[in-house]
Amino acid sequence: MRIIPAIDIIDGKCVRLSKGDYDTKIIYNENPLEVAKSFEAHGIEYLHLVDLDGAKSSKIVNYKILEQIATQTGLKIDFGGGLKSDDDLRIAFESGANQITGGSIAVKNRTIFEKWISEYGSDKIILGADAKDEKIAVSGWLEDSNEDLVPFIQDYQSKGIQYVICTDIAKDGMLEGPSFDLYGKILDEAKGIKLIASGGISTFDELPKLAELGCEGTIIGKAIYEGRISLKQLENYIIGKM
Repeated sequence: MRIIPAIDIIDGKCVRLSKGDYDTKIIYNENPLEVAKSFEAHGIEYLHLVDLDGAKSSKIVNYKILEQIATQTGLKIDFGGGLKSDDDLRIAFESGANQITGGSIAVKNRTIFEKWISEYGSDKIILGADAKDEKIAVSGWLEDSNEDLVPFIQDYQSKGIQYVICTDIAKDGMLEGPSFDLYGKILDEAKGIKLIASGGISTFDELPKLAELGCEGTIIGKAIYEGRISLKQLENYIIGKM
């Protein structure tokens, strides 16, 4: 299972929110590049970079930070937050994104998102399926939709999607453990999907459980910043799995 630390960006700084609420913002570091380099120094190869300013303004904002991290580390970056147009996507890939994650766009403009899948390939486009009570949430989680989570994933599977990042919003940033049951259900019903678990990871012991369930990757945010999971533990886990 791939270990994918998260860096969320507001005003060029590394922050974390709880349940996607911008009023709960905590700044952990003024320098996202420094954070990314510390991940890389511990053998981590992947990074989940979220442009929270972009998510709020519905267009890419923090692409310079993406470019900085992409040019000054060897991390494979998946980038999301506010990608709404062909132009946004072009800027993200030109700035060094290895993959992009589309969430709201996959609900609100299926035509363009399906076009991206066929144009860029399913190895480059990740479906962001963020859910509250098993309903998809959009616009930086500020809006609910009427889309049911599992059928939404299955529908995009039929359009070629391979990778899905699923965040249970109720768990995000709460350090109360991930939604094992929800991930089990997705893996059971959307056979063959490469599921990346996100939200609620709080202890190192949860990682082998997610791997056992069949998750392809897991995104870890606040647990690292709050010192609940050390980069050394992650380094040893990665080495042990190689």
